[in-house]
Amino acid sequence: MKLFFHKITNWEYWPFQVLYVPIYFLWAYYAIRARSIFFFNASNPKIKNGGFMMESKKQIYDLLPEKCYPKTILIKENTDFKTIADKVLEREIYFPLIAKPDIGLRGSGVKKIKTISELKDYAQKANFDFLVQDLIPFKNEVGVFYVRHPLEKYGKITGIVSKEFLIVRGDGKSTIENLIKQTPRFQLQFDVLKEEYGDQLELILPRGETINLVPFGNHARGAKFLDGSHWVTPKLTKMINELAAQIPEFYFGRFDIMYNTFEELEQGENFQIVELNGAASEPTHIYDPKHSVWFAWKELARHITYMYEISVENHKTGIPYLDYKVGIREYRLHLAQNNKIMNF
Repeated sequence: MKLFFHKITNWEYWPFQVLYVPIYFLWAYYAIRARSIFFFNASNPKIKNGGFMMESKKQIYDLLPEKCYPKTILIKENTDFKTIADKVLEREIYFPLIAKPDIGLRGSGVKKIKTISELKDYAQKANFDFLVQDLIPFKNEVGVFYVRHPLEKYGKITGIVSKEFLIVRGDGKSTIENLIKQTPRFQLQFDVLKEEYGDQLELILPRGETINLVPFGNHARGAKFLDGSHWVTPKLTKMINELAAQIPEFYFGRFDIMYNTFEELEQGENFQIVELNGAASEPTHIYDPKHSVWFAWKELARHITYMYEISVENHKTGIPYLDYKVGIREYRLHLAQNNKIMNF
């Protein structure tokens, strides 16, 4: 009951469908003006559906400068494991590595793989295409939201989110399980952690020792999101503009980046892109616990307005909106893909 009331009284845990109720009305208004429900398709012309649904992460990685993201292999569904192992060996991707769905769902299905047997188990269970990636060596992560109007040469950063991972610190007497249950944010992840770590959660962590139980900066997996928008600097904006300029017809989305130090990130050094998200991107700095739901609605509305304006401008140059029948079919495929990942 304590966890239930914690979720009710902290809007950041509200279901997506509830949080977005006011935004649906704004979307309807823009759809009427654009004469298309699926106007988002024109926001990022080189990304499938603008990056709103059914977009392949591998296809997006292929648009990026190769040095800016980890070594990545696409594994098609039902690929035999020997072929998978040969590909991993050929690309020199070493354990631990990351496996995740090629068409994802808010961090679901992402797993840190430590052994060949774990990789085999993941491949046998996955009823979808998935990626195998190098584990990024940098310890910090931010999400940088970027917007550029098609008629402007340079874009701007509209928000930054920093991420605190699900890390527990030992006191020399408590089990990892007890440490998890000391924090509501972590306790909400307990069932998933229990399934992943099993009896390891009964271990007592030495005083001062830490363990990162979920090395992914994902809100749905227990990461704490903090508004870092005050970190926007001319240097960082210049770096992100230079990066975005190398991505064909990219105007709207969020770079999720792991980096060593902020100073190096500003210089474009020692960082890698975890993912680039398109039209479905959220300005995730809204999830900072200090923000009210009114702030969240205002920021969501601001960013959907950017997307609408970009889409309309691109449409004027001949970029089509998604046909209604095609859009409905894509949406149904999107729901089916989500069900696969949720049941994984």
